[in-house]
Amino acid sequence: MERLVGRPAPHFDMPSTKNLETLSERVRLEDYRGKWLVLFFYPADFTFVCPTEILAMNDRIQEFRDLNAEVLGVSVDNVYCHRAWIKTPREQGGLGELQFPLASDMTKEVARAYGVLVEEEGVALRGLFIIDPEGIVRYAVIHDMNVGRNVDETLRVLEALQTGGLCPANWKPGQKTLTPA
Repeated sequence: MERLVGRPAPHFDMPSTKNLETLSERVRLEDYRGKWLVLFFYPADFTFVCPTEILAMNDRIQEFRDLNAEVLGVSVDNVYCHRAWIKTPREQGGLGELQFPLASDMTKEVARAYGVLVEEEGVALRGLFIIDPEGIVRYAVIHDMNVGRNVDETLRVLEALQTGGLCPANWKPGQKTLTPA
């Protein structure tokens, strides 16, 4: 697989839940120019680990926005399935209201372009990409389907990238960056 980090993010143009009622608003990479984008892929709607990640991101959305970042979730499910999952109450296995859209990659072209598609199963691994305001991929991590991501780590990496400096291992926001000798 060709590396993505340090290169322009692969283009995307997908149906989304931006307008939950009409499902008529698409999401495109260009929509996020001038902002950081946390783009994450998950295997499927109405599953076990996926809602824990989506809800964890949703619970911290203001922290992302305070860092000039938007969040976009993507799976290969269609937007009607996304809407049904969002409209299903949490206590019944749904998501409830979300503060960011879910996009539909039914063609699987976007998951393939980002290197997260499991071809033989037709689903995406848990891939997370941080794209800078100029559209360059600055961070990529891919997990197995059984392991959820850590929102604290995503926020930490986003803040580290935004320093523009050299951040040592275990760097935390507020700490100094390294100065080359």
